[in-house]
Amino acid sequence: MVQSLEGALALILQQATPLAPEVVGLEHLVGRVAAESISAPWDMPRWDNSEMDGFAVRAADCQSLSQLRVDGFIPAGSSAAGMRVNPGTAVRIMTGAPVPSGCDAIVPLEDTTHDEDVIRLKKQVQPGDYIRFCGSDIAAGEVMIPAGTVLRPAEINLLAALSCVKMKVHRLPQVAILSTGDELVHPGEMAGPGQISDSNAYSLAAAVRELGAEPLLLGIARDEHTSLKEKIAAGLNADVLISSAGVSTGDRDLVREILEEAGVKELFWKVNIKPGGPTAFGLKEAKLIFSLPGNPVSSMIAFDQLVRPALLKMLGHEKIIRASVSARLKSPLVNETKKLRFIRVRAEATPAGFVAESAGDQNTGVLKTMIQANAIAVLTPECSALAVGEQVWVQLLNPEEFSTIQFHDCQGPGE
Repeated sequence: MVQSLEGALALILQQATPLAPEVVGLEHLVGRVAAESISAPWDMPRWDNSEMDGFAVRAADCQSLSQLRVDGFIPAGSSAAGMRVNPGTAVRIMTGAPVPSGCDAIVPLEDTTHDEDVIRLKKQVQPGDYIRFCGSDIAAGEVMIPAGTVLRPAEINLLAALSCVKMKVHRLPQVAILSTGDELVHPGEMAGPGQISDSNAYSLAAAVRELGAEPLLLGIARDEHTSLKEKIAAGLNADVLISSAGVSTGDRDLVREILEEAGVKELFWKVNIKPGGPTAFGLKEAKLIFSLPGNPVSSMIAFDQLVRPALLKMLGHEKIIRASVSARLKSPLVNETKKLRFIRVRAEATPAGFVAESAGDQNTGVLKTMIQANAIAVLTPECSALAVGEQVWVQLLNPEEFSTIQFHDCQGPGE
Protein backbone atom coordinates (compact mmCIF):
# COMPACT_ATOMS: atom_id res chain seq x y z
CA MET A 1 0.00 0.00 0.00
CA VAL A 2 1.30 3.46 -0.94
CA GLN A 3 1.74 5.63 2.14
CA SER A 4 0.68 9.23 2.48
CA LEU A 5 3.43 11.56 3.68
CA GLU A 6 1.68 11.85 7.06
CA GLY A 7 1.45 8.06 7.38
CA ALA A 8 5.05 7.51 6.32
CA LEU A 9 6.31 10.15 8.75
CA ALA A 10 4.25 8.66 11.58
CA LEU A 11 5.81 5.22 11.00
CA ILE A 12 9.31 6.69 10.83
CA LEU A 13 8.98 8.88 13.91
CA GLN A 14 7.55 5.99 15.95
CA GLN A 15 10.88 4.24 15.42
CA ALA A 16 13.22 7.24 15.67
CA THR A 17 14.12 7.97 19.28
CA PRO A 18 16.74 10.28 20.80
CA LEU A 19 20.01 8.42 21.17
CA ALA A 20 21.42 7.62 24.60
CA PRO A 21 23.31 10.43 26.34
CA GLU A 22 27.05 10.82 26.34
CA VAL A 23 29.22 13.16 28.37
CA VAL A 24 30.97 15.82 26.26
CA GLY A 25 33.48 18.48 27.23
CA LEU A 26 32.65 22.17 27.22
CA GLU A 27 34.65 22.99 24.08
CA HIS A 28 32.72 20.44 21.97
CA LEU A 29 29.16 21.17 23.11
CA VAL A 30 28.05 23.83 20.63
CA GLY A 31 25.22 22.58 18.42
CA ARG A 32 24.58 19.54 20.60
CA VAL A 33 21.24 18.88 22.33
CA ALA A 34 21.14 18.76 26.12
CA ALA A 35 20.13 15.38 27.55
CA GLU A 36 19.94 16.77 31.08
CA SER A 37 18.76 19.97 32.71
CA ILE A 38 21.30 22.31 34.24
CA SER A 39 20.39 24.33 37.34
CA ALA A 40 22.47 27.15 38.78
CA PRO A 41 24.51 25.88 41.76
CA TRP A 42 24.79 29.42 43.14
CA ASP A 43 23.44 32.93 42.72
CA MET A 44 24.76 35.02 39.86
CA PRO A 45 26.31 37.41 40.51
CA ARG A 46 27.70 35.61 43.54
CA TRP A 47 28.13 38.92 45.39
CA ASP A 48 27.10 42.54 44.99
CA ASN A 49 29.58 44.06 42.55
CA SER A 50 30.26 47.18 40.55
CA GLU A 51 28.95 47.60 37.00
CA MET A 52 31.48 50.34 36.26
CA ASP A 53 34.94 51.62 36.95
CA GLY A 54 34.28 54.42 39.43
CA PHE A 55 33.70 55.07 43.12
CA ALA A 56 31.71 53.25 45.79
CA VAL A 57 29.71 55.82 47.76
CA ARG A 58 26.78 56.43 50.10
CA ALA A 59 23.96 57.96 48.03
CA ALA A 60 23.01 60.21 50.95
CA ASP A 61 26.38 61.94 50.62
CA CYS A 62 26.01 62.55 46.92
CA GLN A 63 24.28 65.67 45.76
CA SER A 64 25.39 67.52 42.63
CA LEU A 65 28.79 69.14 43.16
CA SER A 66 29.37 67.18 46.39
CA GLN A 67 33.00 66.60 47.27
CA LEU A 68 34.13 63.29 48.81
CA ARG A 69 37.46 62.11 50.12
CA VAL A 70 38.88 58.98 48.42
CA ASP A 71 39.55 56.38 51.09
CA GLY A 72 40.78 53.10 49.56
CA PHE A 73 40.78 51.08 46.35
CA ILE A 74 39.16 47.74 45.42
CA PRO A 75 40.48 46.25 42.14
CA ALA A 76 38.65 43.47 40.28
CA GLY A 77 39.54 40.04 41.62
CA SER A 78 40.18 41.29 45.16
CA SER A 79 38.19 41.02 48.37
CA ALA A 80 36.27 43.89 49.95
CA ALA A 81 36.75 42.40 53.40
CA GLY A 82 37.69 45.10 55.87
CA MET A 83 36.73 47.89 53.45
CA ARG A 84 33.95 50.29 54.36
CA VAL A 85 32.50 53.48 52.89
CA ASN A 86 32.27 55.92 55.75
CA PRO A 87 30.21 59.13 55.70
CA GLY A 88 31.77 61.74 53.43
CA THR A 89 34.12 59.28 51.74
CA ALA A 90 34.36 57.24 48.54
CA VAL A 91 36.28 54.07 47.67
CA ARG A 92 37.82 53.71 44.22
CA ILE A 93 36.43 50.51 42.62
CA MET A 94 36.84 48.59 39.34
CA THR A 95 34.22 46.83 37.24
CA GLY A 96 33.28 43.48 38.77
CA ALA A 97 34.91 44.21 42.13
CA PRO A 98 32.85 43.39 45.24
CA VAL A 99 30.97 46.29 46.78
CA PRO A 100 32.28 47.28 50.25
CA SER A 101 30.05 47.57 53.29
CA GLY A 102 28.35 50.93 53.76
CA CYS A 103 28.10 51.42 49.98
CA ASP A 104 24.68 51.71 48.31
CA ALA A 105 25.67 53.22 44.94
CA ILE A 106 28.49 53.40 42.41
CA VAL A 107 29.43 56.63 40.67
CA PRO A 108 31.01 56.01 37.25
CA LEU A 109 34.41 57.54 36.74
CA GLU A 110 33.12 59.77 33.93
CA ASP A 111 30.50 61.31 36.23
CA THR A 112 33.21 62.82 38.43
CA THR A 113 36.18 65.08 38.35
CA HIS A 114 38.85 63.64 40.56
CA ASP A 115 42.40 63.44 41.70
CA GLU A 116 44.05 60.84 43.92
CA ASP A 117 42.47 62.15 47.11
CA VAL A 118 39.19 63.87 46.24
CA ILE A 119 36.25 63.42 43.82
CA ARG A 120 33.67 66.03 42.87
CA LEU A 121 30.30 64.77 41.57
CA LYS A 122 28.76 66.06 38.37
CA LYS A 123 25.20 64.93 39.19
CA GLN A 124 23.01 63.51 41.91
CA VAL A 125 23.26 59.80 42.78
CA GLN A 126 20.40 57.38 43.58
CA PRO A 127 20.61 54.31 45.83
CA GLY A 128 21.37 51.18 43.77
CA ASP A 129 23.01 53.03 40.89
CA TYR A 130 25.45 50.81 38.95
CA ILE A 131 25.42 47.94 41.45
CA ARG A 132 24.87 44.37 40.22
CA PHE A 133 23.18 42.75 43.19
CA CYS A 134 23.75 39.15 44.24
CA GLY A 135 21.28 36.85 42.42
CA SER A 136 19.89 39.63 40.23
CA ASP A 137 20.81 37.65 37.09
CA ILE A 138 20.25 34.04 38.14
CA ALA A 139 18.98 32.59 41.42
CA ALA A 140 20.58 29.49 42.93
CA GLY A 141 18.57 26.42 41.90
CA GLU A 142 17.00 28.08 38.84
CA VAL A 143 16.82 25.75 35.82
CA MET A 144 18.82 27.57 33.17
CA ILE A 145 19.27 24.93 30.46
CA PRO A 146 16.30 22.53 30.18
CA ALA A 147 16.84 19.11 28.61
CA GLY A 148 16.22 19.39 24.87
CA THR A 149 17.96 22.75 24.52
CA VAL A 150 20.17 23.17 21.46
CA LEU A 151 23.41 24.51 22.91
CA ARG A 152 24.48 27.83 21.40
CA PRO A 153 27.44 30.06 22.32
CA ALA A 154 25.20 31.74 24.92
CA GLU A 155 24.58 28.43 26.71
CA ILE A 156 28.29 27.59 26.50
CA ASN A 157 29.07 30.93 28.14
CA LEU A 158 26.63 30.17 30.95
CA LEU A 159 28.01 26.66 31.47
CA ALA A 160 31.52 28.06 31.76
CA ALA A 161 30.29 30.77 34.16
CA LEU A 162 28.74 28.02 36.29
CA SER A 163 32.06 26.13 36.18
CA CYS A 164 30.36 23.27 34.33
CA VAL A 165 33.14 21.74 32.22
CA LYS A 166 31.07 18.90 30.72
CA MET A 167 27.47 17.79 30.41
CA LYS A 168 25.26 15.05 29.03
CA VAL A 169 24.08 15.50 25.46
CA HIS A 170 22.42 13.12 23.03
CA ARG A 171 24.86 11.00 21.06
CA LEU A 172 25.29 11.90 17.40
CA PRO A 173 23.86 9.22 15.11
CA GLN A 174 26.25 7.66 12.64
CA VAL A 175 24.60 7.63 9.22
CA ALA A 176 25.96 5.25 6.60
CA ILE A 177 25.41 6.42 3.00
CA LEU A 178 25.43 4.02 0.08
CA SER A 179 25.17 4.79 -3.62
CA THR A 180 24.14 2.04 -6.02
CA GLY A 181 24.44 1.68 -9.77
CA ASP A 182 26.75 0.39 -12.48
CA GLU A 183 26.68 3.82 -14.11
CA LEU A 184 28.36 5.59 -11.18
CA VAL A 185 31.97 6.66 -10.80
CA HIS A 186 33.54 8.53 -7.92
CA PRO A 187 33.87 12.31 -8.34
CA GLY A 188 37.29 13.03 -9.82
CA GLU A 189 37.37 9.80 -11.83
CA MET A 190 37.04 9.88 -15.59
CA ALA A 191 33.47 9.01 -16.59
CA GLY A 192 33.20 6.66 -19.54
CA PRO A 193 30.29 6.33 -21.99
CA GLY A 194 27.01 6.14 -20.09
CA GLN A 195 28.68 6.88 -16.74
CA ILE A 196 28.07 9.75 -14.31
CA SER A 197 29.69 11.02 -11.13
CA ASP A 198 28.16 9.88 -7.86
CA SER A 199 26.68 13.14 -6.58
CA ASN A 200 23.97 11.78 -4.30
CA ALA A 201 26.39 10.40 -1.71
CA TYR A 202 27.97 13.80 -1.21
CA SER A 203 24.74 15.80 -1.09
CA LEU A 204 23.30 13.33 1.43
CA ALA A 205 26.49 13.42 3.49
CA ALA A 206 26.37 17.22 3.47
CA ALA A 207 22.72 17.20 4.56
CA VAL A 208 23.52 14.75 7.37
CA ARG A 209 26.49 16.80 8.54
CA GLU A 210 24.47 20.03 8.36
CA LEU A 211 22.08 18.56 10.93
CA GLY A 212 24.98 17.65 13.21
CA ALA A 213 25.00 13.89 12.61
CA GLU A 214 28.02 11.91 11.43
CA PRO A 215 28.00 10.67 7.80
CA LEU A 216 29.90 7.53 6.80
CA LEU A 217 30.41 7.14 3.06
CA LEU A 218 30.29 3.47 2.03
CA GLY A 219 31.15 4.09 -1.60
CA ILE A 220 29.37 2.63 -4.62
CA ALA A 221 27.66 -0.75 -4.77
CA ARG A 222 27.30 -2.26 -8.21
CA ASP A 223 23.97 -3.64 -9.46
CA GLU A 224 24.74 -7.20 -8.51
CA HIS A 225 24.09 -9.33 -5.45
CA THR A 226 27.59 -9.71 -3.98
CA SER A 227 28.52 -6.03 -4.11
CA LEU A 228 25.21 -4.89 -2.64
CA LYS A 229 25.27 -7.53 0.09
CA GLU A 230 28.79 -6.53 1.18
CA LYS A 231 28.08 -2.78 1.27
CA ILE A 232 24.70 -3.14 2.98
CA ALA A 233 26.21 -5.41 5.66
CA ALA A 234 28.76 -2.69 6.42
CA GLY A 235 26.06 -0.02 6.51
CA LEU A 236 23.98 -1.94 9.02
CA ASN A 237 26.69 -1.33 11.61
CA ALA A 238 25.65 2.34 11.71
CA ASP A 239 22.61 3.83 13.47
CA VAL A 240 21.03 4.74 10.14
CA LEU A 241 21.59 3.44 6.61
CA ILE A 242 20.60 5.55 3.62
CA SER A 243 20.91 4.15 0.12
CA SER A 244 20.07 5.90 -3.11
CA ALA A 245 18.76 4.23 -6.30
CA GLY A 246 17.91 0.59 -6.83
CA VAL A 247 14.44 0.73 -5.24
CA SER A 248 12.19 0.93 -8.29
CA THR A 249 10.92 -2.03 -10.30
CA GLY A 250 13.71 -2.54 -12.84
CA ASP A 251 15.56 -5.82 -13.33
CA ARG A 252 18.60 -4.45 -11.52
CA ASP A 253 16.76 -2.69 -8.68
CA LEU A 254 17.94 -5.16 -6.05
CA VAL A 255 18.27 -3.03 -2.90
CA ARG A 256 15.00 -4.06 -1.24
CA GLU A 257 15.69 -7.72 -1.95
CA ILE A 258 19.16 -7.59 -0.38
CA LEU A 259 17.85 -5.65 2.62
CA GLU A 260 15.23 -8.33 3.20
CA GLU A 261 17.92 -11.02 3.06
CA ALA A 262 19.90 -9.03 5.64
CA GLY A 263 17.00 -9.17 8.09
CA VAL A 264 15.55 -5.71 7.49
CA LYS A 265 11.81 -5.49 8.10
CA GLU A 266 10.28 -3.20 5.49
CA LEU A 267 7.59 -0.92 6.94
CA PHE A 268 6.62 0.79 3.71
CA TRP A 269 7.61 1.16 0.07
CA LYS A 270 6.37 4.12 -1.96
CA VAL A 271 4.97 7.38 -0.64
CA ASN A 272 2.28 9.41 -2.40
CA ILE A 273 4.63 12.33 -3.10
CA LYS A 274 6.46 13.71 -6.11
CA PRO A 275 9.40 13.88 -6.25
CA GLY A 276 10.64 11.17 -3.88
CA GLY A 277 7.82 8.66 -4.26
CA PRO A 278 9.76 5.38 -4.65
CA THR A 279 11.18 5.55 -1.12
CA ALA A 280 11.31 2.55 1.21
CA PHE A 281 11.78 2.47 4.97
CA GLY A 282 12.62 -0.44 7.21
CA LEU A 283 14.09 -1.52 10.51
CA LYS A 284 16.70 -3.93 11.73
CA GLU A 285 16.54 -3.92 15.52
CA ALA A 286 16.78 -0.20 16.38
CA LYS A 287 18.54 0.74 13.13
CA LEU A 288 16.65 2.86 10.60
CA ILE A 289 17.04 2.01 6.92
CA PHE A 290 15.99 4.45 4.20
CA SER A 291 16.11 3.53 0.52
CA LEU A 292 15.80 6.70 -1.54
CA PRO A 293 15.30 7.14 -5.30
CA GLY A 294 18.32 7.78 -7.49
CA ASN A 295 17.44 11.00 -9.29
CA PRO A 296 19.35 13.78 -7.51
CA VAL A 297 16.38 16.04 -6.80
CA SER A 298 14.18 13.10 -5.76
CA SER A 299 16.90 11.94 -3.39
CA MET A 300 17.28 15.38 -1.79
CA ILE A 301 13.53 15.98 -1.47
CA ALA A 302 12.93 12.51 0.01
CA PHE A 303 15.73 13.12 2.50
CA ASP A 304 14.32 16.49 3.49
CA GLN A 305 10.76 15.25 3.97
CA LEU A 306 11.37 11.80 5.49
CA VAL A 307 14.92 11.38 6.77
CA ARG A 308 15.65 14.84 8.16
CA PRO A 309 12.86 14.73 10.80
CA ALA A 310 14.03 11.31 11.97
CA LEU A 311 17.64 12.40 12.35
CA LEU A 312 16.62 15.56 14.21
CA LYS A 313 14.56 13.47 16.63
CA MET A 314 17.48 11.08 17.15
CA LEU A 315 19.71 14.08 17.87
CA GLY A 316 17.26 15.16 20.58
CA HIS A 317 15.67 18.13 18.81
CA GLU A 318 12.07 19.02 19.62
CA LYS A 319 11.38 21.07 16.48
CA ILE A 320 11.78 18.58 13.67
CA ILE A 321 9.40 19.76 10.92
CA ARG A 322 10.25 22.71 8.70
CA ALA A 323 8.31 25.91 9.18
CA SER A 324 5.76 26.65 6.47
CA VAL A 325 4.47 30.07 5.52
CA SER A 326 1.76 31.18 3.17
CA ALA A 327 3.03 32.95 0.05
CA ARG A 328 1.32 34.76 -2.82
CA LEU A 329 2.29 33.35 -6.22
CA LYS A 330 4.10 35.46 -8.81
CA SER A 331 3.98 32.59 -11.34
CA PRO A 332 1.48 29.75 -11.88
CA LEU A 333 2.22 26.29 -10.44
CA VAL A 334 0.92 23.01 -11.83
CA ASN A 335 0.42 19.64 -10.16
CA GLU A 336 0.11 17.17 -13.01
CA THR A 337 -0.19 14.25 -10.55
CA LYS A 338 -2.64 13.06 -7.94
CA LYS A 339 0.15 13.19 -5.40
CA LEU A 340 1.44 15.64 -2.81
CA ARG A 341 3.61 17.76 -5.09
CA PHE A 342 6.79 19.51 -4.02
CA ILE A 343 7.76 22.35 -6.36
CA ARG A 344 11.04 24.22 -6.10
CA VAL A 345 10.41 27.95 -5.78
CA ARG A 346 12.10 31.24 -4.98
CA ALA A 347 10.44 32.91 -2.00
CA GLU A 348 10.80 36.53 -1.00
CA ALA A 349 9.64 38.35 2.12
CA THR A 350 7.95 41.68 1.37
CA PRO A 351 6.19 44.21 3.62
CA ALA A 352 2.91 42.71 2.37
CA GLY A 353 3.96 39.14 3.17
CA PHE A 354 5.76 36.32 1.38
CA VAL A 355 5.69 35.92 -2.38
CA ALA A 356 6.97 32.95 -4.40
CA GLU A 357 7.59 31.92 -7.98
CA SER A 358 8.82 28.79 -9.71
CA ALA A 359 12.59 28.36 -9.59
CA GLY A 360 12.59 26.78 -13.06
CA ASP A 361 12.41 23.35 -14.68
CA GLN A 362 10.92 20.86 -12.19
CA ASN A 363 12.41 17.75 -13.79
CA THR A 364 14.01 15.63 -11.05
CA GLY A 365 17.28 15.40 -12.96
CA VAL A 366 17.70 19.20 -13.10
CA LEU A 367 20.05 20.40 -10.38
CA LYS A 368 20.05 24.04 -11.45
CA THR A 369 16.50 24.55 -10.19
CA MET A 370 17.36 23.02 -6.84
CA ILE A 371 20.25 25.44 -6.47
CA GLN A 372 18.08 28.42 -7.42
CA ALA A 373 15.31 27.44 -4.98
CA ASN A 374 15.18 28.67 -1.40
CA ALA A 375 11.79 27.14 -0.61
CA ILE A 376 9.53 24.24 -1.53
CA ALA A 377 5.91 24.89 -2.49
CA VAL A 378 3.48 22.17 -1.40
CA LEU A 379 0.49 21.37 -3.58
CA THR A 380 -2.05 18.85 -2.27
CA PRO A 381 -3.20 15.90 -4.41
CA GLU A 382 -6.54 17.66 -4.87
CA CYS A 383 -4.89 20.79 -6.26
CA SER A 384 -4.10 20.56 -9.98
CA ALA A 385 -2.98 24.16 -10.47
CA LEU A 386 -2.58 27.51 -8.78
CA ALA A 387 -2.74 30.82 -10.63
CA VAL A 388 -0.76 34.01 -10.18
CA GLY A 389 -1.99 35.82 -7.07
CA GLU A 390 -3.23 32.69 -5.28
CA GLN A 391 -1.77 31.59 -1.95
CA VAL A 392 0.42 28.51 -1.51
CA TRP A 393 2.16 26.95 1.46
CA VAL A 394 5.94 26.99 1.17
CA GLN A 395 8.60 25.35 3.32
CA LEU A 396 11.59 27.64 3.84
CA LEU A 397 14.85 25.83 3.12
CA ASN A 398 17.01 28.63 4.54
CA PRO A 399 14.99 30.37 7.28
CA GLU A 400 18.03 32.43 8.28
CA GLU A 401 17.75 34.15 4.90
CA PHE A 402 14.57 35.76 6.24
CA SER A 403 15.88 36.45 9.76
CA THR A 404 15.03 40.16 9.59
CA ILE A 405 11.37 39.37 8.83
CA GLN A 406 8.98 38.46 11.61
CA PHE A 407 6.83 35.43 10.76
CA HIS A 408 5.04 32.73 12.68
CA ASP A 409 5.59 29.02 12.21
CA CYS A 410 2.55 27.61 10.47
CA GLN A 411 1.44 24.16 9.43
CA GLY A 412 0.75 23.62 5.80
CA PRO A 413 -0.25 20.68 3.62
CA GLY A 414 1.69 17.51 4.29
CA GLU A 415 2.87 18.44 7.79
